[in-house]
Amino acid sequence: MTAVTIFGKGNMGQAIGDVFQQGGNQVTFIDQSDPVENLGELIVLAVPYSAALVIAKANQAKFAGKTVIDITNPLNFDTWDELVVPADSSAAAQIAKLLPESHVVKAFNTTFAATLKSRQVAGQQTTVMAASDSADAKAQLREALTDSGVAFVDAGKLKRARELESFGFLQMTLAAQEQIGWTGGFAVLK
Repeated sequence: MTAVTIFGKGNMGQAIGDVFQQGGNQVTFIDQSDPVENLGELIVLAVPYSAALVIAKANQAKFAGKTVIDITNPLNFDTWDELVVPADSSAAAQIAKLLPESHVVKAFNTTFAATLKSRQVAGQQTTVMAASDSADAKAQLREALTDSGVAFVDAGKLKRARELESFGFLQMTLAAQEQIGWTGGFAVLK
């Protein structure tokens, strides 16, 4: 059993919490006004990118030695036409710069809350793709997802977060344009 702390109680935070709970893990949530204490081994930033940056800056010491999962898609929500991070970087890389003593993992950003809740995309098992420079952090996440009903794919080093964020961005814009539903998305077939 892994202790998981989730920042954010929105749709994604709740869906991710449900996945971890089904996997037999202990899940606690932290809201904006809650004190940041008794953190689990896995910390999930299930908040918008700008909020994730604030949380990371404010909690560098508390997050040291922990695995921090960034789920954000750093979309420009004013235009829905670009990512707000440098072209050669990612939200996860920017968060990793703020948390040099933590193990940052990019994950859950290519799934919608509905596909996490149902554990499927168009009849296929929902897959969580994860990128990190820490093999141990990815193994920790993989283990915490065992028996959760979702599949896990190691997407490589943290620099692959850029592609995962582009993939998430495409999926979100397709849903916003009603090309796909918010219950749809991409499935990874093995």
